[in-house]
This record gives sequence, C-alpha cells and structure tokens, in this order.
Amino acid sequence: MIKSTYKKVKRMTTTMRFIHWINFFTIVVAVATGLYIAHPYYQTFIAVSAVHKYVMAWNRWAHFIGAILLDVTFIIIAYLYFFSRFDKPYKKLIPNRANIKEFVEVLLNLVTFNRRKRFDSSQSDSFNTVYFTILHLMLLFMLFTGFQLYVQGLESGISSIGSWWPLLLHMATDWTLYVFGGNMGVRIAHHIGMWWIIVWVLFHIYYQVWRTIFWQEGDIAISFGGSKFAKADSSDA
Repeated sequence: MIKSTYKKVKRMTTTMRFIHWINFFTIVVAVATGLYIAHPYYQTFIAVSAVHKYVMAWNRWAHFIGAILLDVTFIIIAYLYFFSRFDKPYKKLIPNRANIKEFVEVLLNLVTFNRRKRFDSSQSDSFNTVYFTILHLMLLFMLFTGFQLYVQGLESGISSIGSWWPLLLHMATDWTLYVFGGNMGVRIAHHIGMWWIIVWVLFHIYYQVWRTIFWQEGDIAISFGGSKFAKADSSDA
C-alpha cells in the first residue's frame, strides 16, 4: 500500500521572512496614509485642537518612511534574486522550456482546484516567482511616481540636506511627467498603482490559504517559520 509521509523543507531564510513582514506592515501604512493624503477621511473625527493642523504632516511623514522602507527592501531583494546563497529566484524567471512548463502546470493546478498536479510543490515554482517579481516591479513603479510627487514640493530646488537631493530626484523621475502627461497624470498613476498592489496582496493571501488547504503541506507556515512539510510518498508492503 502507499502511505504519505512528510519531509521538512526549508523555504525562507530569517532575512527573507523579516523582509516579508516589513513589506507587509509598510504596505499597510503606505496605503492607509496615502488614502488620507489623497482625501483626509478621518480628519472629521479628530477634535479641533492645537495639534489638528499636524495630522496631515504626520501622515505624510509616515507615508514617506513607509515608502523608504519599501525602497530599501526592494534593493535588498533585487540583490538576493541573483546573489543569495540560499536560493536564486532569477533562475525561475528564465523563459526556458522547463520554467514555462512548470508555470503552466502550476496555473492548471490552481484553476482545476488541485485535480491536476504535475510539478514539485516542495520547492519554489516559477508561477510564484513571477508573481512576486510583479510585486517588486509595481513597488519600483511606485518609487518613481512617488518621488516625483515628493519632489514637486521642493519647488525652490533646495532641501534640508542640500540642493543635490531635489536635482537627483528630478533626474530620476521627471520622465514620469512625460509618460503620464503632467503632475496630475503622475498622481493618478500612483493612485491606481496602489489599488493594483492591494489586489496583488489579496490574491497572495488567498493563494497561500488555498495551497495550505489543497496541498496539505503547511505552506502558510513558510512566512512564519521558514519551512513547510512536503509530501514524500513511500511504499509499505
């Protein structure tokens, strides 16, 4: 007879788990404060006082710090994609025959509710790698559009750390003005980008729960403990 046994598989290092949760909390902060900056939705619930005028300032500060943290983690992840000693995700992005086949099989596994499973689920697959790469590219997009909105407030061309900072931001982000047709276009693009990230997060959470239920390998525990328990079938006479 065939019985299912399980083997513990390491999937995320401590560093990657730390970055994962930093990203989660900073995205929550960035979304909450970004919505407030666009439309102060909770200002009416705050009593008029001497500190009332600083509510927007504190939201902008929190939004800026959250964005900086996301930018820093993006740089770290980009480095680890190629130079990590644990795993090199870029290998799953190469459009070769094996990766394309695996991508299709994982997608078919999802749409058929696990009725078809012809890939190794113990390791990171090309579908999930592509999906996370899309998030990082969206964060890069938010970096450029966000810094363009930020530098618009430095009209004098100087900042508390010198004139080099606004100049650098203009050089790096002014192209967004031409692509999106001006300041308002950049603002709208930044806002729409936020909603796409929210959609990404919702599907990511759904898919992790989905895999945990259908594969029964404890995938949802990866982001907490770094490991999962993959099935290893063995014969028992």
